Amino acid sequence: MGDPSGVGPEIICKALAAVDAEQRAATLVIGDPVFLQRANELLGTGLEFAPADSPLPPGRVPVVEVPTPDRNEVRPGTATAAGGEAAYRCIERAVGLAVAEHIDVIVTAPLNKAALHAAGHHFDGHTGLLAALTGAGQSFMLLTSDKLSTIHVTTHVSMREATERISFERVLATILAGAGHLKQMGLERPRIAVAGLNPHCGEGGIFGREEIEQIQPAVSAARSQGISVEGPIPGDTVFYRAVRGEFDLVVAQYHDQGHAPAKLLAFDTTVNVSLGLPIRRTSVDHGTAFDIAWSGRADHGNLLAAIDYARRWARTAPSSPGGKF
Repeated sequence: MGDPSGVGPEIICKALAAVDAEQRAATLVIGDPVFLQRANELLGTGLEFAPADSPLPPGRVPVVEVPTPDRNEVRPGTATAAGGEAAYRCIERAVGLAVAEHIDVIVTAPLNKAALHAAGHHFDGHTGLLAALTGAGQSFMLLTSDKLSTIHVTTHVSMREATERISFERVLATILAGAGHLKQMGLERPRIAVAGLNPHCGEGGIFGREEIEQIQPAVSAARSQGISVEGPIPGDTVFYRAVRGEFDLVVAQYHDQGHAPAKLLAFDTTVNVSLGLPIRRTSVDHGTAFDIAWSGRADHGNLLAAIDYARRWARTAPSSPGGKF
C-alpha cells in the first residue's frame, strides 16, 4: 500500500477499478483496509474488499490486512512516523508472502524516506529495505519502459560516495544482473551499453581514471563471459544511441545519470524493478506526491505499468502461489 499519507491508496483503487475482474481477483492488496476504503469512497471507484484468507465472493478485492499503528497520527500529505511504520509493515508482510511463494511478484506503491526514518527504519528506500529483509548481499535498480531501460551501479548515495563505490566488481555485477534479467524477459542476446562516469569518459585519464581502472576492465570481463556489451561510452551520447535502437539497456553509474533520461522520456510509464533479490519486485517510479495526496488527482498509469510488468515477469518462471495468507 505504501505510505497512507501519500497517493498509494488512491492509485491502488484507481488501478484496480481499471482492470478486468479476473486481473482484480489475481491482485492481492497488502495494507490497511481503513485507508483503502477511504480512497475508494473518495474516488467513487465502487470496489469491494474482502479478507484474502476467507472465501472470496466474485468481484471482491482480496486484502491481507496490515493494521496501521497510531492510525489517527497519519495525516494526508505529511511525513509522519505512523505513515512510515505502516509502509514498512506492508513491505515486511509482502516479503514474507513472496519468500513463502504465496505470491509471484511484489508491486510497491510509494513510501516516503523521511517518514520511514522517523519510524526508526533507516534505509535508503524500497530497494535497500527489500535487500535487508531478504538477506540479499546486493541489489540493483532497473528502470524500464518501451523507450529506454537503464540499470544503476549506485543509487541513493551522495555523488562523492557514488564515485567511491564504482568498482570493477560492482560494475561487472551490474552488467551481469541486467543481462540476466533481459534474457529472462525474452531477449536472447541483450545489447548493453555502459556509461562512463567522468566527462568524455575521463578523456584518457585527464578528467579521472575510473573508466581506465574500473569500468573498462569490467566491460572486458563481461564480454569474455559472452555478454554483448560496449563501453564505457560518454554519458552525453549513450542514452541518445540507446533510444535510437543501438542498445537494449544502459548501465548508469549513478542515480541521476540513469533517472533523468528515463523520466524525461517516459515519466508516466517507467517501471522500477529490483534485481539481485531472492524475490521479484516492481514499483511505480514516483514518490508519495504529498502535494496532491487525498485530493483524488493522483494518476494511476504508472502503477498499471508496474502491475503489467509484474505479470509478464511472473510468466517467465511462475511459482505456485498457495496456502493461507
